[in-house]
Amino acid sequence: MTDNFEIRADYDRDSVVVYQAFREQIAAPAVAAQRFVPPFSTNRMTWIKPSFRWLMHRSNWARKPGQECILAVRISRAGWEEALGQAVLTGHDRRVYADSTAWRKAFSHTVVHVQWDPEYSLRAAKLDHRSIQVGLSRHIIDRYVDEWTVEIRDLTPLVHKMSAHLRAGNVDRAKALLPPERPYPLDAELAHRIGVR
Repeated sequence: MTDNFEIRADYDRDSVVVYQAFREQIAAPAVAAQRFVPPFSTNRMTWIKPSFRWLMHRSNWARKPGQECILAVRISRAGWEEALGQAVLTGHDRRVYADSTAWRKAFSHTVVHVQWDPEYSLRAAKLDHRSIQVGLSRHIIDRYVDEWTVEIRDLTPLVHKMSAHLRAGNVDRAKALLPPERPYPLDAELAHRIGVR
């Protein structure tokens, strides 16, 4: 099995959807205001993920404490690509950095982190491709909150419905409710920077 590093996302000409899991005290005000507001903190890193299935695996279908609410955050593609353009991988990759010293130097100054994690099927089996996580530090998170965010939707009821289908063995019904995701196009320079292969 060969790992395939590829961004798969729900996107259109102007925007892309990323997913986050929060406790209700953060999620509800964000949905109401259509932007992140306190108690969401802009003083700590926040991680955004374009893979719905990855977040379902990570949050155990919105059952993990503190991850009971699943939000779909539509952001501008310009903002998404601005973040990727400043990103540094969380680990040394010989195809991207000349050596570990060069990677450490870049990582110590970056405001955006990129990490590739295994993707999972609806039945929690590892797939042969990886999904991207993008960490926005406190030095850039204000742009995510104030400039990039277009819409915030609460997908928690959908998540509960899909989870019920899966528990009942109705995988096809759950699969039919998956948000659409397809390969996200990147220019060669950006793809190289974040380790796409």
